[in-house]
Amino acid sequence: MQRNPIIPFILIMAFGIGLIFFLSLDGVGNKEEIAATEEHAEGGGEEASAGEFDPEAFAQGKCIGCHGNSYEGTGAAPALVGTALSEDEIKDVLAKGRGAMPAGLVPAENIDAMAAWVKSLE
Repeated sequence: MQRNPIIPFILIMAFGIGLIFFLSLDGVGNKEEIAATEEHAEGGGEEASAGEFDPEAFAQGKCIGCHGNSYEGTGAAPALVGTALSEDEIKDVLAKGRGAMPAGLVPAENIDAMAAWVKSLE
């Protein structure tokens, strides 16, 4: 007597559909908790705004795309390492932009810290 080879596939499919159904019911029941967890993971909310500004982390997110991973510059953007600009000139560039760099990338309250960090790069 031969066994039908399609039966295990049908059982696996039915189990998978059932699992998806029950997990989706669990997700609907916990949607507020899931949303709060995702907001906290993204750094949103009041706790993130109260934290200290980290210029290096900010630069990793915003600056390396144009200035390169080591901030040594690319064809489109100058090097940040060993810049000849003064700290006041760096603040001016951060606030108003220059060339291809748009104005306002760094929040106004963090321009001083960012300019000091850029000036400290060697």
